[in-house]
Amino acid sequence: MSDNSIVKRYQGNPILTKHDVPYPVETVHNAAITKYRGRYVMLFRSHLRNGRSIIGSAWSDDGYQFEVEPTPFMVPATEGAFARHEEYGIEDPRISSFGDEHYITYSAYSRFGVRIGLARTSDFRTIERVSLISEPDMRNIVIFPETFAGRYARLDRPHSEIKPWSIWLSWSRDLVHWGDSEPVIGPVAYHWDEMKIGPGATPIRTPAGWLNIFHGVFPTMDGAVYRLGVALHDLTNPATVLGVADEWILSPEDPWELTGYVHNVVFTCGAIAEDDGTLKIYWGGADSVLCVGTAKIADLVELCRNHSRPPLGS
Repeated sequence: MSDNSIVKRYQGNPILTKHDVPYPVETVHNAAITKYRGRYVMLFRSHLRNGRSIIGSAWSDDGYQFEVEPTPFMVPATEGAFARHEEYGIEDPRISSFGDEHYITYSAYSRFGVRIGLARTSDFRTIERVSLISEPDMRNIVIFPETFAGRYARLDRPHSEIKPWSIWLSWSRDLVHWGDSEPVIGPVAYHWDEMKIGPGATPIRTPAGWLNIFHGVFPTMDGAVYRLGVALHDLTNPATVLGVADEWILSPEDPWELTGYVHNVVFTCGAIAEDDGTLKIYWGGADSVLCVGTAKIADLVELCRNHSRPPLGS
C-alpha cells in the first residue's frame, strides 16, 4: 500500500473468506453493512458451487472481527411472485435504514434478465420481500437513507449499448414506484472508469453533502479492472452533484484483490461513518473475499471539492 493512499487497508484483511462460513460456499464478497443496536451487521454475497449466489449475514462488535450466522440470510425464492425472477440467484445487497425499518435492495437474476428486489427487516433475523422495483436490465440500486420533500431518492445503473453505463438518480413516494429519472454521473473517456460506473455503498450523510462511494471499470488487454471512486451530492437535492473526484480512491493491490473468482476487482456495497470522522469501507476482493479499510471523511470531501471533474464525463 502506498503511504499516500486515501483508503488505509486493514492489516488483517481479508476479514472474511469462505472458510469462515459454516455452510458450503465458494466466495464471500460484496457486503452491505449497517449498525443495529450497537453492533455491526453485514449482509454478504456468496457463490454456491453451481455458480449461483445467495446472501449470508454476520455480526461484529468492532467492524473487523465478524461471526457468520449458521444459515443463509436470504436464498432465492422458490414460490410466489419473486420465484421466477430469482431462479438464477440473488446478489449484491445494500441496506438503507429508516428508523426501525431496514430496507435491502438486491439484484435478482433469472432467464428474464436482472431486476432489483426490495426487501425489509426490523431485526436482521427475519426478512420480508416487498416488491421488484425495476424492469430489466438494472443493477446496483442504492436508496438514500432519508427522504427529500416527501420523496425517496435512489442511485441506479440502467444498462445501455448507446453510451457507457452511467449512474442515474430516480425518485419515489412509496419505495415501489420510481420515476423522474436522470443521469447524474458518467464515465470519462480514457479514464480509470471509462468502461462503466455504478453505485456502490449506501450514500453517507456529511455536513458537506452526501458521499457516494461508487465503482468504475477500465478495460485492459488482460480484462477489466474494477476500482472505487467518490462523489459528493447536495444534501437537499441529491440530483445535484457537487463534485466527482477525478482520481480513484482504491484500486486492486493485494494478492486477494488481484487474483480470485474475478481478478483485478475491488467492489463495495457498504460503508459506515464513525464518530471519529472516519469511514469504514467494505469491499469484495476479486469476487472472492471480503476486505475493509478506513478513510477520513474530510479527505474524501476535499477530493470531491478540489480535485473534481465534470459529473457527466465526456
